[in-house]
Amino acid sequence: MYILNELVERVGGQLIGDGTRIIRSLATLEDAGPEQLSFFANPRYLKQLRASRAGAVLVQEKMSGDVSGAAILVADPYLAYAQLSQLFDWRAGPVPGIHASAVVHPSAQVHPTAEIAAQVVIGERAIIEADTYIGPNTVIGRDCRIGEASRLEASVVLYPDVWLGERVIVHSGSVLGADGFGFARHQQRWVKIYQSGGVRIGDDVEIGAGVTIDRGALSPTRIERGVKLDNQIQIAHNVVIGEDSAIAGCTGIAGSTRIGKRCTLAGMVGVTGHLQIADDTHITAMSLVSKSIDTPGAYSSGTGLEPHQQWKRNVVRFRQLDELAKRVRSIELTQADKTE
Repeated sequence: MYILNELVERVGGQLIGDGTRIIRSLATLEDAGPEQLSFFANPRYLKQLRASRAGAVLVQEKMSGDVSGAAILVADPYLAYAQLSQLFDWRAGPVPGIHASAVVHPSAQVHPTAEIAAQVVIGERAIIEADTYIGPNTVIGRDCRIGEASRLEASVVLYPDVWLGERVIVHSGSVLGADGFGFARHQQRWVKIYQSGGVRIGDDVEIGAGVTIDRGALSPTRIERGVKLDNQIQIAHNVVIGEDSAIAGCTGIAGSTRIGKRCTLAGMVGVTGHLQIADDTHITAMSLVSKSIDTPGAYSSGTGLEPHQQWKRNVVRFRQLDELAKRVRSIELTQADKTE
């Protein structure tokens, strides 16, 4: 619970309305009530803004006349909402201590301010630093390191030699440090290449639920500072993802590819192996990246949705493109000969 004036001060905004109003939670414009805060950042929701019962709304100054309750004037309402949402996080801070059912190897180091929940297993020489939360049924392998104020939710698995920086969040079901997909062909059979590299995660990284990050073959797989990973992403061995990049759900990145800084990959993107993606590159949803990108910008592949029968006809025509191109080239050459 907060006094509205406190929230205004947090975001450096200007208040129009009663600063003593109590705000207990956040809500959408449509669902908010008199003790809730909302925000307006998309003109498509103007109707909801005008009808909203929210006790206060984060808006730009030009929209203040459309707010029936209190208005907090800010330059970027969505950013202000993100900042204030941290005050209403459902997660409690760590309660220092090790649950009686946890199994901690004698050589592991667990800071006294860390919370180790039920059924956690911590391996040899692992280091758990201050103010860290390790959720139930999580397994932390030998030689792992978990930085200060990090949080691993229930049923996370860290294989040996996985290092996490400070303020890292790993959601349930994620597996960091499993073997990379490495095999050598010999006489119609596969010979396993054992993966001796680890995984290195930078500060302020968030890893969604069900994410898999494979360990490196020789050197570690690296996820650099500030990277945000959505749910159900596969990152193969020796991938490097640059600082402040964000990757949406169901994306797959093949081995030894390097993603630059501040890149965004939308949902279900596929990236083949051994590529270089330039800083500040955006890849749209369901694109296949099969060659390196050396110039920043937005890139797309695939086709947009269309009626099924039309799509079937276009598939047939697509298969004819190579033959059609050859015929066009032949006609061009014939015409060139006639003009000489």
